[in-house]
Amino acid sequence: MYKKVRDLREDKDMTQQQMADFLNVTQATYSRYESGELDIPTQILIKLSRFHKVSVDYLLGLDDNGKL
Repeated sequence: MYKKVRDLREDKDMTQQQMADFLNVTQATYSRYESGELDIPTQILIKLSRFHKVSVDYLLGLDDNGKL
């Protein structure tokens, strides 16, 4: 899951700080989401899925297609 979150961010040429600002978290917190050190809360997963236009199932690794 964490690699997908990072890859989607990088595909948009966004920094961790930019994504953290969008999610209203610190860059350190967002970094911990991407590294897997911190579980991503449900509300953040929903925001990420809407932002990247993929399903939450895709982010969680339950669906390989994922595009909405």
